Amino acid sequence: MARRSKDTPQKAALREMMTNYLKENDVRVKDGTDVNAIMRDMMSIILEGTLDAEMDEELGYSKYDYKNKETDNSRNGYSKKTMHTSYGDMDIDVPRDRKGEFEPQVIKKYQNTVTQDMEEKIISMYAKGMTTADIESHMRELYDIEISDSTISRVTDKILPIVKEWQERPLEEVYAVVFMDAIHYHVRSEGRIVKRAVYIAIGIDMSGKKDVLGMYVGENESAKFWLSIMNSLKNRGVEEILISCVDGLSGFPQAIEAVYPHAEIQQCSIHQIRNSTKYVSYKDLKKLMSDLKTVYSAPDEQTALANLEEFGEKWNGKYPKIYKSWSERWPNLSTYFKYPEAVRRLIYTTNTIEGFNRQLRKVTKSKTVFPSDDSLLKMLYLAMIDITKKWTGHRQDWGQIHSQLEIYFEERLEGRNY
Repeated sequence: MARRSKDTPQKAALREMMTNYLKENDVRVKDGTDVNAIMRDMMSIILEGTLDAEMDEELGYSKYDYKNKETDNSRNGYSKKTMHTSYGDMDIDVPRDRKGEFEPQVIKKYQNTVTQDMEEKIISMYAKGMTTADIESHMRELYDIEISDSTISRVTDKILPIVKEWQERPLEEVYAVVFMDAIHYHVRSEGRIVKRAVYIAIGIDMSGKKDVLGMYVGENESAKFWLSIMNSLKNRGVEEILISCVDGLSGFPQAIEAVYPHAEIQQCSIHQIRNSTKYVSYKDLKKLMSDLKTVYSAPDEQTALANLEEFGEKWNGKYPKIYKSWSERWPNLSTYFKYPEAVRRLIYTTNTIEGFNRQLRKVTKSKTVFPSDDSLLKMLYLAMIDITKKWTGHRQDWGQIHSQLEIYFEERLEGRNY
């Protein structure tokens, strides 16, 4: 028969202490609930003892040992704190000092769970787009504990103040390029399922660093909402946007010009091509696309305009709206022609932000409907943090782009901090 291995001195002392505790207090352990109650008591005693020891170290003297006191700070009683643990909730007394300088380490000021690693795992799983049912299942497998929907919501809600702080953080004074687009989701609101637009702005500063400037949940995409975002960027310190790349939303250029009147506006050619060919017959599509390519791939604007006229003469009989749309939008579709090849490649489409949106969709694909605007924003923020970890350095051709932008925008950059 196998024997129990010999206790270490620490374990032997703990075993004796627990035996005496159970006997002296006539505690009978019937099931796991009783074990949890005992563990909570033990944990609170250990934590309170550790906190008192930390306070002794902070002040440089132990309680009532006034003769060794060498500070003008002192203890100031205790505050109650409820801790969430895998054994259940428990109240502990946290020591305070009169100057409010004490920063406990065993339990941080804003920590309300002993199992912080669990919260980190929940947030990590949420960031990867896992459903609450999947998270509950994983936590059951990892820790053998039940996690409710409300607990997951409470844990992830801690992200919201961080998101607000991120949305309001100061930005650079100058951005070389800002890409703007919206992505759409369904959200439950007042018992109905409604469509929400998430407005996204990604900036590239003058050092070539790419950053998500903001993500905003609003009603269906509108120029009016974009105007409020432009004002928000201005209030956060953005004084100059050299070039703004946008989709084809009506009124978008005017919203930008209202706040940044000197910004060059480039409408995304890919968006324009998609919208133009939406209703083209399949048998005409290949040839029409080939003719349209001679317009947006032309070496200069003069050639592009000549090719657009030829396109109109050939296709106006069948598809008059395509030529009309390109002609009306030409001032903002043709901006990239004035720049050298390296800058053109950067701005003639919104591929930078489209790629980011695709990564967001991968994370959120398991969610057909979000329970609230906040739950949508939480998941997108966490996904964004995960995605942008890989955004290190800048484009290989940034040195060339930077030099060209300094020449083209010399007057606008003069005196600017970039």
